[in-house]
Amino acid sequence: MRFARLPLLLVPLLAQASAMASTLSVCTEASPEGFDVVQYNSLTTTNASADMLMNRLVDFDASSGKLVPSLAQSWQISADGLSYDFTLRSDVTFHHTAYFSPSRKLNADDVLFSFQRMLEPNHPWAKVAVNGYPHAQSLQLPALIKSLEKTGEHSLRFTLNHPDATFLATLSMGFASIYSAEYAEQLLKAGKPELLNSQPIGSGPFVLKRYQKDAVIRYTANTEYFAGKPAVDNLIFAITPDANVRLQKLRRNECQIALSPKPMDVQAVQGDKNLTSAHIAAFMTAFVAINSQHPPLDKPEVRQAINLAFDKASYLQAVFENSAEAANGPYPANTWSYNQALPGYAHDPAKARDLLKQAGLADGFSTTIWTRPSGSLLNPNPSLGAQLLQADLAKVGIKAEIRVIEWGELIRRAKAGEHDLLFMGWAGDNGDPDNFLTPQFSCASVQSGLNFARYCNQQLDDLIRDGKRISDQGQRSKLYAQAQQIIQQQALWLPLANPTAYTLLRKEVSGYQVSPIGRLDLAKVQLSR
Repeated sequence: MRFARLPLLLVPLLAQASAMASTLSVCTEASPEGFDVVQYNSLTTTNASADMLMNRLVDFDASSGKLVPSLAQSWQISADGLSYDFTLRSDVTFHHTAYFSPSRKLNADDVLFSFQRMLEPNHPWAKVAVNGYPHAQSLQLPALIKSLEKTGEHSLRFTLNHPDATFLATLSMGFASIYSAEYAEQLLKAGKPELLNSQPIGSGPFVLKRYQKDAVIRYTANTEYFAGKPAVDNLIFAITPDANVRLQKLRRNECQIALSPKPMDVQAVQGDKNLTSAHIAAFMTAFVAINSQHPPLDKPEVRQAINLAFDKASYLQAVFENSAEAANGPYPANTWSYNQALPGYAHDPAKARDLLKQAGLADGFSTTIWTRPSGSLLNPNPSLGAQLLQADLAKVGIKAEIRVIEWGELIRRAKAGEHDLLFMGWAGDNGDPDNFLTPQFSCASVQSGLNFARYCNQQLDDLIRDGKRISDQGQRSKLYAQAQQIIQQQALWLPLANPTAYTLLRKEVSGYQVSPIGRLDLAKVQLSR
């Protein structure tokens, strides 16, 4: 057999077509913890894995506030709220890579595998996740889901033990991504199940090509994507912790999108004809978690004193440069069920000292403040924020040592409960207020590590649980209002800010929308020539 020579005229045409392949570079602020998203809870990991590589049964459309079809083209909920029947698309193809070639399209077996490994303690994959399955555990899915059965090649049924108003919305979260059961079986037979975390297979708009920790993630467009091939051919995540460097790269066209800019950077691009910014009010809360299991932080008076000692107005001006609203509870004020009657903690150092005295700590105490090295949307200037808190606490006799810890290590150790005071943030994944309450304040979430206040209270737990079992939004709001009251009275957090989410863009970028929940949709982004 002979290979035919290409016509001479065709060679330059092919070279020109290759040169015209479009590459979108996004400057991101941190490395993902891994790519098996069910093991993790950070937005950075969700963006790099779930948003780029995976799909879920349903998606949350943040612009309309509604759940929309994704891998499931339709669903039916029984009148008693206990059965959820899903009909899957039949045209979904998993990624083809050098290490996996799917022999079939997505079917119900893939959905069963994706959930059963999180639900069944004796499942072959149950112990593969070294970090466990934090979302499934904190949301108590094993206790909620009575059974999951295949009703057809492209249909399945979830049966619940009790009604749960948040269940469908939960299925839109990153951890509910659907994996290839065929690929999982291949890894298990090879004795290498851990490769799912570094060599993932999904059905999403992009395919992972290469990852270099703290440097770069390279993706290529999924030409078989059921929603249509992405507008760009290649995608790069340029991991750039320093916001100033992200802006410099944007100016030099090394990145076309820069995430999590500092407020001053947003102002700086206003006079640049090559750059622009996009923004939206974020469904997020920045906070300092107070570890209620570490004495003397286990005393409510001490936690209240920390809230009173902090000058939040000065913090917002210095760190967010007034690009955020002051937070007064777990979630933003425009969230349904938000308790507007909560009094909050005004800046009152004298009252803080009185509370410390009542707690037997008239001479103060020593503690630690944990923060990340690089800025993010929920913490634009970690160093300055920690220093401001340190200074305010010192004025009431609390000596706080600042510890700067790399993001992945910070998350891992905080989930183990090693911190005292922890600068953290939370984004609601699906528009429901429970997405703040259950992960951050339920007893089950203490065990999974997502409850950074490490607080378990039966009354609070019952309010959160009962709120999920009621479909009427008015009744749910009443329960959640009581829950917020307990959270504030106990001062489990030092709420900081509800920020505005900004993204910096080059003028060549079109089709990009900022998500209020922090998710990334880059499949529709285009670059003009």
